[in-house]
Amino acid sequence: MATGERKQVVLSADFQNDIKSVFEYGKETFGFNAAKTFVSEIYMLVWNLDYQYLMFPEVRFLSSNKSKKYRNIILGSYLIIYRIESERVECYVFSIPVNVFHEISLK
Repeated sequence: MATGERKQVVLSADFQNDIKSVFEYGKETFGFNAAKTFVSEIYMLVWNLDYQYLMFPEVRFLSSNKSKKYRNIILGSYLIIYRIESERVECYVFSIPVNVFHEISLK
């Protein structure tokens, strides 16, 4: 789903710190190769946002998203939220406790 217009992808400082934590957690829990593969998948999705920024759904739980600038990618128990600006896409990553997914699926 290309949009025809490319935008610069910018990783927030929080994203960069969080991705290090994601890797460390993955390495300790699943091993180096699995952690590297997972983080590579995150980066692949994020860097492709330069032209596929409309591919993922809008964030519905943010009341400030009336402009539909915020979108999300869910990968495992991680939520990547990105904001679409006129010339760039800004990325943030969050860890979601597994029980939150369970509670959402029960509704």
